[in-house]
Amino acid sequence: MPRRRIGFWYRFAAVLCKPWLVVLIKRDWRGMEHIPADGGFITAVNHNSHVDPFAYAHFQYNSGRVPRFLAKSGLFKEGFVGAAMRGTGQIPVYRESTDALSAFRAAIEAVERGECVAFYPEGTLTRDPDGWPMTAKTGAARVALQTRCPVIPVAQWGANELLPPYARKPNLLPRKTHHVLAGPPVDLTRFYGHEMTPELLKEATEVIMAAVTAQLEEIRGEKAPETPYDPRRERIEQRRRTRAETAAVARAEARAESGAETAVEIDGTVPGPAQTSHAQSGHANTTHAQTSHEGENSK
Repeated sequence: MPRRRIGFWYRFAAVLCKPWLVVLIKRDWRGMEHIPADGGFITAVNHNSHVDPFAYAHFQYNSGRVPRFLAKSGLFKEGFVGAAMRGTGQIPVYRESTDALSAFRAAIEAVERGECVAFYPEGTLTRDPDGWPMTAKTGAARVALQTRCPVIPVAQWGANELLPPYARKPNLLPRKTHHVLAGPPVDLTRFYGHEMTPELLKEATEVIMAAVTAQLEEIRGEKAPETPYDPRRERIEQRRRTRAETAAVARAEARAESGAETAVEIDGTVPGPAQTSHAQSGHANTTHAQTSHEGENSK
């Protein structure tokens, strides 16, 4: 595949990162033939480790079509990080924009210039307990439908074994294998020419993520859950469980307080069976003693 102009900053980053990646992880890369040789396109990639952007970028770099990642616009403003982000052609996302399409204007422009724009549609590390892709945001679908560019589904697995999601310490030994499988372009033609409503974008996003998940199923040799993990639904369910648990604790405390009040009331005003029997026995003994004393006096 012919190599496009990469530029100083990207080559500099490659010189810094590639030796470490070669040492730390083995490579099982497939599907590179699906990466377009020319023209702008999108890759939709699953995200399961803080290391996988570097590992995936290595795959994409070796294809000759370097990826341009999306990042919040604040990172581009100043300092070494800003210079590196601008120099490597990474793409700012304008989250402060009130117009969703304007937030991705730089990504649209990059695709129209013929660049590869890499999307992590999930927006963050997967929270699925088994590492499968979660429900995704609609940014990739929005840019794809606006530009009608190819969308290449890419699945990866292995970087998460080197550094699991949200872990702080890597598992260096034994040496892990980074598996990447790129698939053929996702067919989104049935969505072209329609208004980009939330419902249409959601459906197009589900089609993209189904293709990514299918690639990951092939890598892992197992089936993904029928329903993707939904962090929003999980948060709602967690709040519901928390409210139910709080209500159960409140009811238990109320019952305990009610029982304590009843016990105090009984002890203070109404003698129990044992108390009544003891009192009656004491009264009978007193009466018997008085009768005996009176009889002795009459004698």
